Amino acid sequence: MPRTKPRTRSSKQLSTIHPDAAGLDVGSTFHVVAVPGDRDDQPVRTFRTFTSDLHQLADWLKAVGITTVAMESTGVYWIPVFEILEARGFEVLLVNARDAKNVPGRKTDVNDAQWLQQLHQYGLLRGSFRPRDGVVRLRAYLRHRERLVDYAAAHIQQMQKALIQMNVQLHHVVSDITGLTGLRIIRAIVAGNHAPEQLATFRDVRCHASEETIREALTGNYRPEHVFALRHALEIYDVHQTKIAECDVEIEAILAILNDARQAPRDPLPSVRHAKARNEPRFEARPALYTLLGADLTQIHGFGPYTVLRLVGECGDDMRKWPTDKHFTSWLSLAPGNKISGGRVLSSKTRRSANRAAALLRIAAVNVGRTDTALGAFYRRLAARIGKAKAVTATARKLAVLFYRALRFGLAYADPGASHYEARYRQRVVHTLHRRARELGFTLVANSAAGAGVS
Repeated sequence: MPRTKPRTRSSKQLSTIHPDAAGLDVGSTFHVVAVPGDRDDQPVRTFRTFTSDLHQLADWLKAVGITTVAMESTGVYWIPVFEILEARGFEVLLVNARDAKNVPGRKTDVNDAQWLQQLHQYGLLRGSFRPRDGVVRLRAYLRHRERLVDYAAAHIQQMQKALIQMNVQLHHVVSDITGLTGLRIIRAIVAGNHAPEQLATFRDVRCHASEETIREALTGNYRPEHVFALRHALEIYDVHQTKIAECDVEIEAILAILNDARQAPRDPLPSVRHAKARNEPRFEARPALYTLLGADLTQIHGFGPYTVLRLVGECGDDMRKWPTDKHFTSWLSLAPGNKISGGRVLSSKTRRSANRAAALLRIAAVNVGRTDTALGAFYRRLAARIGKAKAVTATARKLAVLFYRALRFGLAYADPGASHYEARYRQRVVHTLHRRARELGFTLVANSAAGAGVS
């Protein structure tokens, strides 16, 4: 019998996409860096996280001819080395650890760095989105401001707790204890004025509750320990408000820097659509955003100036990073999933994400659901059919598409109204019923007595 040739495995090699690639495993006390084996006698080195060591790391990478570096996004430890390498002229790829970790046998930092270097060399890694430097600075100030707002909110709760312990029912007669009436009364209580008749005179004329009702609510048991706790909570709340105001100054300055080389649009700024909400910046952000973006996105229902400002901080002002709006909504984790096996859809759920822009869009979707607009009618119809959670996601995706197209193509937003949406929905339903009737051999006839008007 003729001898058969032994079977051999296909030895097709991966093509090198980035020959000058390095991999960097980020740590809290040291970083491990790997370069191609033919670049240095010691292709894997360890550097401490001190700034001088990071510059030595960059010098070594320059010396061995590295031009691009891939690193995992580990906590916040990646930020200093990322910024130093980027400032030194390297192309830095920030990689989601989820995309590179599922390989067995890599249990050391050295193996991690070498594996990142190999994957990046063959072009198998995708970098995470990071906006340009000016937007990164804007994002840092905005995120810090949000934390300060959260801290202030915690001390509002402490003030309310102290008032309840004194049986002062201020929160029942004013909608916001940190509003004009509420803060006047709280400051008077802390100053030692506990007479309900005098405290009620601090009522603002716009307050819905009458002065007599407020006087009854302010009759309480002003024990010194509760007044002491109220005073401390008020003082810390005031400190946070001062720091928030300082953040607003920095945010306004960054917007001025971003707009330094930009020309304002020729068309005048449209009239205000949204009323100013709580915790918004104390400066007028709409003109700066209009110059930066070339369009007034606050005309979109659900988008106030502060929402647009935070979306720009998270997504940037250049939508060319995403080829289409589908890529953008997928990055936001607002697009349906596509787990398919054997030609069968296993799951179409949107994947979990901590994307801050997606959270902002979901909040805007809930607010839109209360409006008499086409988007509001869309939200309410979906909420009745498939539930509020899915309706929020679907409406947030529509808002994301509007945001993308307005920035990418300059498309203007025009709301056709809830009645227009309902009419179009009815036409689609009637069309579907006609088609189903024809498929079954029937003819659909409108009931003229019911005033349908469609045959």
